[in-house]
Amino acid sequence: MPKDITGANTLLRDIFGFDTFRPGQEDIVTAVSAGRNVLAIMPTGGGKSLCYQLPALMLDGLTVVISPLIALMRDQVRGLREAGVAAGALTSGNSEAENDAVWQDLTAGRLKLLYLAPERLALTGTQNMLSQAGVRLIAVDEAHCVSQWGHDFRPDYLRIGDLRRALDVPLAAFTATADTETQAEIVTRLFEGQDPQIFLRGFDRPNIHFSFQGKDKPRAQILSYAAARKGQSGIVYCATRAKTEGISKALCDDGHSACFYHGGMEADARRAVEERFATEDGLIVVATVAFGMGVDKPDIRWVAHADLPKSIEAYYQEVGRAGRDGAPAEAMTLYGSEDIRLRRTQIDEGLAPNDRKQADHGRLNALLGLSEALGCRRQVLLGYFGEESAPCGNCDLCKTPPDIFDGTEAVRKALSAVLRTGEHFGMGHLIDVLRGQMTEKVAQRSHDTLPTFGVGQDMSKAQWQAVFRQMMGRDLLRPNAERHGALTMTDAALPLLRGQDTIQLRRDVIQKAERRPAIRMLVSEEDAPLLSALKAKRRGLAEAQSVPAYVIFPDKTLIEMAQTRPDTLDGMAQISGVGAKKLERYGNAFLEVITGETETLHPSRRKLAGRDAGAVYDALLQEQLRLSRGTCGTEKPLSCSQATLAKIAQMRPNCLDALERVPGMGTARAERFGAAFLDILSEAS
Repeated sequence: MPKDITGANTLLRDIFGFDTFRPGQEDIVTAVSAGRNVLAIMPTGGGKSLCYQLPALMLDGLTVVISPLIALMRDQVRGLREAGVAAGALTSGNSEAENDAVWQDLTAGRLKLLYLAPERLALTGTQNMLSQAGVRLIAVDEAHCVSQWGHDFRPDYLRIGDLRRALDVPLAAFTATADTETQAEIVTRLFEGQDPQIFLRGFDRPNIHFSFQGKDKPRAQILSYAAARKGQSGIVYCATRAKTEGISKALCDDGHSACFYHGGMEADARRAVEERFATEDGLIVVATVAFGMGVDKPDIRWVAHADLPKSIEAYYQEVGRAGRDGAPAEAMTLYGSEDIRLRRTQIDEGLAPNDRKQADHGRLNALLGLSEALGCRRQVLLGYFGEESAPCGNCDLCKTPPDIFDGTEAVRKALSAVLRTGEHFGMGHLIDVLRGQMTEKVAQRSHDTLPTFGVGQDMSKAQWQAVFRQMMGRDLLRPNAERHGALTMTDAALPLLRGQDTIQLRRDVIQKAERRPAIRMLVSEEDAPLLSALKAKRRGLAEAQSVPAYVIFPDKTLIEMAQTRPDTLDGMAQISGVGAKKLERYGNAFLEVITGETETLHPSRRKLAGRDAGAVYDALLQEQLRLSRGTCGTEKPLSCSQATLAKIAQMRPNCLDALERVPGMGTARAERFGAAFLDILSEAS
C-alpha cells in the first residue's frame, strides 16, 4: 500500500534532496501512488522522472519503467543508486556481468525500479518474467513515442498496452510534447477502456531565450554563436550525420571542446560521448536527433539547430534540453529554403498514408510560422500547444520587432492563382503564372489566359517564394501528397480569398530573399514532389524484399521518370534502367504513382513494350479485330492468339508463305489476314 503524502515529503527530502515539490509534481505523485492511471504532460525540465520514481519508493513491489534510450536509462539508474535506491536496467548496451547482476537483484526481489527499452517487450519471456516479479506500476517515459502522429514514433511502444492488460496494474505515462492528436492516441494506445487522469502542467520554459536566423554561411554562424558562449555546455543539432562531423571538427579547430554523435557510430563510441557529456564541463556535442532524448544534464546552457527541425514538437523537445536547472539558457535555430525542401521531401518520401503526410505538412507549416513569426515567438509556440501568454520579452522578436506590412493584396493574388489553376500545381508553376512567364507548361495549359497571369510582375521569383513560405507558415496552403506536392488551400485561406480578412507579412524576410543563392536540385522544383513519391514507392518495394533501394531502380532512373512522366508502359520502357524484367515486375507500380492508374497489357504485348515491335503488334491487333469476320463482316469469326501476333511483330515475315509458317497462323488465318498484315509489316520496315 502507498504511504501518505507526509511520507512522500520525507522521501523527497531524504532520497532526492529537495525540500519542496516543483509546481504540479505533488498532485501527480499523489495520483500515481494512489494507484490511478495517469497521463502527465510536463515541460522538459519540469521533473517528470521524480513523478514516477518517488511513487515507486512509496509502493510495495517493483516499478517497471519503459524508456526509449539507453543513455537515459543509464543516467537515471546511476543517479538512483547514488541516492541509495535499488534500481537496474536491462539494455542491449549492458555487459554480460551487468545483466547478470540485474537478474540476480530481480530474482531476489531487491529491485524497486527496473528500466527496460520498449524493444525488450518483443522478446520471448519478458512478459512472463515481469508477471513473476511482483510489478505494481508501469511508468512510460517519452510517451509520445507511442503515437504515430508524434515526432519520435517507436513501433515497440505499441506493445505497452498489451503489457498493462496482462499485468493488470496501473500505468503512468509522461511526455513533454504532445499536441491534441498525439494526446488522444496516447490514451487510446496505452489506456484503452480506462481513461487516465490527465495532468497538463504547461509548456512554458521562461528561462529559455528563443531566436531564429536565416541561413547565411551557416557554419560561420554556428562558430560565432559558440564563440560567444565559450566554456558553456551546449548541443548543436544537425540534419545529417556528415554535418555533425564537419561542424564538430570546425568547433575543435576553433578551440572548443567538441565531439559528434549520430546513429551510425558504434555503440561504444556513442557511450563514450554520452559519458563525456554527463561528466565534462563545457563540452559541445554536435549531433543528430539520435542524441538527447531524456538527457538529464541540468546545466546545458544553449542548444543550436544548424538545420530546421521537422516539427514544433521536435523543436520544443530539443531546445528544452537547455536550462533544465532553471537558470538562463538560450536556443538558436538556423533555417533556410533548403531546410524546408528537405523536410517536405522527407515527408513525401515516407511510407505513411496520405492523411498522415497531410498532417505532417501541417506540423511543418506550424514550425515555419514560428520561424517567421510577426511577434513574440513564445506566444506562437505556446499557442500551438493551446496556451495563451503575454509577450515574453525574452525572445529575439520581442527585443527587435520585425518589419511588417499589409500583405493582403499579394496573398490574394497567390490564392487566386492556386484556385484558378485547380489546386493542381506547385509553387514554381504558380509563381510563373503570377509573374507572367510563358513557360512550356503555362502554354500547354493555356494558363496565360487566366486573369491572374502576370499580376505579380512587381516581385521577383525569390520574393514570391518568401510570400508563399509565409502563407504556408500561417497554414493557408499545404502540399497535397496525392497530387505530388500541388498546393491546396486550407479553410483558413477562404476569408482572405473572399475579401473578409486581411493579413500582415514580414517585409524583412521578403527583402532578404533576393540575396539568397539558388539551391542546386536534382530535378526542377515542379518535379521534386513526384521524385519524392517515386522514391517512397521504391523504398516500400525494397523494404518488402529486404534489398537496397537502388536494386529496384537507381536514382538516375527515378529522376528521368519524374522529368519525362511516362504515361504508358511503352513510355516507361524508354526510361534508362528499365529493362524488360524490371518493367514486368515494377512498371505498373511506378506508372500508378505517375498517372494514378495502371495499364493492363497481355504478357506477350508487355514483353514488347518500348520496342518498335510493340507498335507493330498494336497495328496487327487492330487489323485483326477489323477483319475478324472478314472484309464483308459476315464470315465465321477467326482470330490469332496474342503470342502469334507478338511473333509476327518480331519475326517480320515478308511474304504470305513466310507468314503462314509463323507458329499459330496456318492457311486459314493467312488467307484472312495475310494481305493486311503484310502491308503493316512493309510500312514498319
